Amino acid sequence: MEWTDVLGIVAGICTTVSVVPQIRKAWKTKKVDDVSPGMFATLMVGVGLWVIYGITQNDLPIIATNGASLALNSFMLYLMLRYRKKEK
Repeated sequence: MEWTDVLGIVAGICTTVSVVPQIRKAWKTKKVDDVSPGMFATLMVGVGLWVIYGITQNDLPIIATNGASLALNSFMLYLMLRYRKKEK
């Protein structure tokens, strides 16, 4: 394995797990009013495009890390939709 592969995997892991503290907080507190659904939706489009790019390049680290990131961000978006306060 080349050092650039290791670099890509470590970078992908960092980006992927960056959302975990937000998911954990939302799960525990059931509060998501300060979280932007637009930001997560845009991020999901971006990582989805990275997955497609990784497939076209046959690059497993890009596919795996961005695929995991897409799943985690999708779950966060689900929590935002589930726990958001209804407008009065």
